[in-house]
Amino acid sequence: MVSTAILDIGSRRELFVDYYLIDSMEDVELKLHEPRNEGVALQLDQPWESPYACYFTVFKEEDRYRMYYRGLNDPSSGGGGHSASTCYAESSDGIVWERPQLGLVEINGSYDNNAITRGGNYGSSIALDENRQPNSNYFSVTMDTRPGVDPSEKFKALSGSPPSAFVSEDGIHWNRLTQKPVMSHDKPAWDSQNVAFWSDSEGCYVAYVREWKLLGNTLEESSLEYRKRFGKDGHGLRWISRTTSDDFVNWTPLVQMDYGDTPDEQLYTNGTHPYFRAPHIYISLAKRFMEGRKALPDEQAEQFFADGVEKYYSDSSDSVFMTSRGGNRYDRTFMEGFIRPGPSPRDWINRDNTPALGVVPGGDRDMYIYRLSQYGQPTVHLSRYSIRLDGFISVNADYSGGEFVTKPFKFKGNKLEINYATSAAGGIQVEILNQEGFPIAGYRLEECPEFFGDEIDRIVEWENGPDVGILEGKVVRLRFYMKDADLYSVKFTD
Repeated sequence: MVSTAILDIGSRRELFVDYYLIDSMEDVELKLHEPRNEGVALQLDQPWESPYACYFTVFKEEDRYRMYYRGLNDPSSGGGGHSASTCYAESSDGIVWERPQLGLVEINGSYDNNAITRGGNYGSSIALDENRQPNSNYFSVTMDTRPGVDPSEKFKALSGSPPSAFVSEDGIHWNRLTQKPVMSHDKPAWDSQNVAFWSDSEGCYVAYVREWKLLGNTLEESSLEYRKRFGKDGHGLRWISRTTSDDFVNWTPLVQMDYGDTPDEQLYTNGTHPYFRAPHIYISLAKRFMEGRKALPDEQAEQFFADGVEKYYSDSSDSVFMTSRGGNRYDRTFMEGFIRPGPSPRDWINRDNTPALGVVPGGDRDMYIYRLSQYGQPTVHLSRYSIRLDGFISVNADYSGGEFVTKPFKFKGNKLEINYATSAAGGIQVEILNQEGFPIAGYRLEECPEFFGDEIDRIVEWENGPDVGILEGKVVRLRFYMKDADLYSVKFTD
């Protein structure tokens, strides 16, 4: 036993996405799980979407799934160039998506589209265009979950460089919250999907935005080093910074995120949001940008793009998984790709494979993740992936078996619920220890019959039953003995 600091987990669900709860491990390890590709969620084939549709946000509101994304008017359709719009789609199940004909925005002489805003051209980052319309290149929406939020501001968005704030009652019709941008910074930044949300655990709004991390003491030094590393012009590394606010208007100075003792990598988007089953844990599905890592020869890559569009294939991208528990640190326990580009050569180009912001429930056992595929090509589409509830990472034991012990903690509840899976030959036993690590009578390992199976919400039982209420509020540890098994999460409940 190493840790003496006492945690208070209350009745929160704790996922094993990091080492927050783990004190010691023997013959077990954390294992990153790969989502399953379930196919196309939305084919982006409308002329106002174009091959450059991007920056998706997905969340569930009661019995409806909402989706927001950037569309870019296809210049070949006669619409006057790459004019950006914010598009909207919805679904009853997260699988089949529909574009409602909203009649709000004129594109190519017609209002028959699903756009809710239109403003700014491709690459533009101003907050409002010449018609006072919100910039739709980086219009990033969140549903405000703050207790007591004004219904007219239930939905909020950031857009522009520097970002301005927008609000909406229905998520369709938008108004500017203030007349001036709500953030400022002295370094080139903002040209990405900048995300914000209300954090119950921190009691404030939190935003994660793009910033350039300089590779020298000055911008000139950084630009020289960038060219040395990547053979092209650039300000510095694409980085993620964080800021907080009590009112979505007044934000604290940006603080660069710390990734721990890991190699520097460029993260093109951050996709950070509270996990819906454990909102004190922020999940980040970020796009990793591997500059100069060219996967395809010119003659193969160029055939994937339509005539008259910019052809991106000199670099490659994939998706990575990070977490945060607040503050300016991301946990990068796993540097491996979370969603790899896959077997199609069309997914091995440099601005492809952008994960949507948001992980949403997908039934009793699964949740859905979405990823943009084949960006810049006529075949561009949004793919849907599924993964087990809480199933990003598990504590894994092989057939030989192993065990781990938690840090000391207090809890609230009278039953222990776990999310686990075993093979037919595998199993799990649970022991409750006191703060010093000695077994507590009635909850010893030998008093916990081995259980096996595949359950999202198994209640652990000992010979005298499942009741652990006598230990509520006391300092305890858990010891798990596992064989050919995965443990995804634990939670004390009534």
